[in-house]
Amino acid sequence: MTTLAQNLEKYAQLIVKVGVNVQPDQDVCVTCSIEMASLARLVAKKAYDAGARYVHIDWTDEEMSRLTFEKSADDVFLQYPQWETAKRNEYAEKGAAFISIVSPNPDLLKGIDAQRIGNYQKSAGKGLENFRRYIQADKVSWTVVAASTPNWAAKVFPDAPVAEAIDKLWAAIFESVRLNNEDPVKAWEEHNTTLHKKVDVLNSKHFRKLHYKAPGTDLVIELPSKHLWVGAGSTNERDVPFMANMPTEEVFTAPQKDGVNGYVSSTKPLSYGGNLIDNFKLTFENGRIVKIEAEQGQDILQQLIDTDEGSRFLGEVALVPHESPISQSNVLFYNTLFDENASNHLAIGSGYAFNIEGGKTMSQEELAANGLNTSISHVDFMIGSAEMDIDGIHEDGTVEPLFRKGNWAI
Repeated sequence: MTTLAQNLEKYAQLIVKVGVNVQPDQDVCVTCSIEMASLARLVAKKAYDAGARYVHIDWTDEEMSRLTFEKSADDVFLQYPQWETAKRNEYAEKGAAFISIVSPNPDLLKGIDAQRIGNYQKSAGKGLENFRRYIQADKVSWTVVAASTPNWAAKVFPDAPVAEAIDKLWAAIFESVRLNNEDPVKAWEEHNTTLHKKVDVLNSKHFRKLHYKAPGTDLVIELPSKHLWVGAGSTNERDVPFMANMPTEEVFTAPQKDGVNGYVSSTKPLSYGGNLIDNFKLTFENGRIVKIEAEQGQDILQQLIDTDEGSRFLGEVALVPHESPISQSNVLFYNTLFDENASNHLAIGSGYAFNIEGGKTMSQEELAANGLNTSISHVDFMIGSAEMDIDGIHEDGTVEPLFRKGNWAI
């Protein structure tokens, strides 16, 4: 039987080789909780083994984060540290690889003043705006992966003792990233090929609009004339392949900023700003969110929508069949990295430049002219279910079934 230590060794290797594909003499930036220092050190070792020049680790501490939001002066949340901005920008300019190891407590900031959370999200968004452009145009290699920690595991498996919950969450993570395959790297290569075949089909269709219908949802999304569907692996500006999310089951594109009309309802909780937003509905007119309703977390959702002008529009349209492996696991992760890969989803905020033909080299003005939304936020939320139908609408108005009862119809 494979031990946790052996699996973590394999996981670290997968993150370095498939996730960011570390190159000789490349710098690597890792963000990780102090609770998972052992995994961060393993990742650093594997990165050095792959030829990394230097590995920098940004440590996070949830208890200190909570204390900061409880006790710090109000103006702390109004200005993102300039040295943090400069550090990220400098590494990005040098072509570093960025690894985020997430292990969030979905209730970390429950009870904290929503205005404080909103102010922090806004200042961080502005401070990291330039860095995010590197990410959203695939100029650098980057990946987001996860690690099991006590608070998160207890939320996902509340009926299990904490130690057992941690093990169960690790098992679910390893299964989702194909670590249990005999050759995980080969398994990812095959998965990448499968998703790209679906991407090729969608790009050949040249749909003008998508029409979503499900209980609580009747939404029409126009697509830019130069939209591109993408999925799974990407390549950075140095033509090095990488995998931005592990796991990933989605294919996605960008909506026309001012071309969204109707209403859509969430089907899974959204973990945002250390809080849960659940059972919410958004109404759109000409792309803009004009009404929000939420049974839980409405104040946090309002702060998200108010982040900036672009946060009132969508930036991503993603398709994931209900029969995806993560969906079929019947595990609610309370984490977008996983839950978005169990469900069709949309994203509030900024779009990705690579979802527009030629977009990687376009200016911000050119991207806007091609229908792409710009924002300092990008937050995915889940809308899919076994009851969702989606039609693709062609330029001439003909309609083609795209999804039926939550799964692919093409």
